[in-house]
Amino acid sequence: MPSSPPAPDAALQAERGERIAKFLARAGVASRRDAEQMIAAGRVTLNGAPVTHPATFVTGADAVLVDGKPVGVERTRLFRYHKPVGLVTTHRDPEGRPTVFARLPAGLPRLISVGRLDLTSEGLLLLTNDGELARRLELPSNGWLRRYRVRVHGQPEPAALARLARGVTVDGIAYGPIEAVLDATKGDNAWLSMTLREGRNREIRRVLAYLGFRVSRLIRLAYGPFQLGTLPRGAVAEVPPKVVREQLG
Repeated sequence: MPSSPPAPDAALQAERGERIAKFLARAGVASRRDAEQMIAAGRVTLNGAPVTHPATFVTGADAVLVDGKPVGVERTRLFRYHKPVGLVTTHRDPEGRPTVFARLPAGLPRLISVGRLDLTSEGLLLLTNDGELARRLELPSNGWLRRYRVRVHGQPEPAALARLARGVTVDGIAYGPIEAVLDATKGDNAWLSMTLREGRNREIRRVLAYLGFRVSRLIRLAYGPFQLGTLPRGAVAEVPPKVVREQLG
């Protein structure tokens, strides 16, 4: 059966393209907000003319340059990275600390992270060359679970951990339900398995401190359907395009 013709509004959208700030974000150049700042600074040109407004539309036939260098949208790529402790998840750090992106193997495209892991956290970090995809995967509305293995100093009681399943408010911030299970104890330390959906900044450390426990190690094992698995520390592995299509559409 022949496919139906696209709706008029879809056809019009395809004809005029997409906003340049979104285009630059998809190309991995910068976030939409940073792209707007680049446009305001006169760093972006379209077909030889400076772009003056972030709502300017571009198509695949247009020539977009940033700082005089051409920008194109490659196919969307997604990578798993085993982040070690001691790296910050940023391209540039004002304090001069080593960054994730400075330590990546050579030959990769320009990548941005899906969310972050802080300096002392380790484990699975998703990286992509598509800024719009990164933004989409970070949305709590996806309902994707983030799984962690956490070592704390102390011996948490199951009843205390069960409080997290109802959500808690710490320093005026309401955290959603967190599943926390005691896996093992050794000496003065305990290992927990924790699962949450939002993954706010330092969420696990803050809710466990609220219960009176200090985190001494935090490893992310999974982000939605993507697993850390046996990926060696510091290594990068591309998610096969077929898997990306199946999981993300």
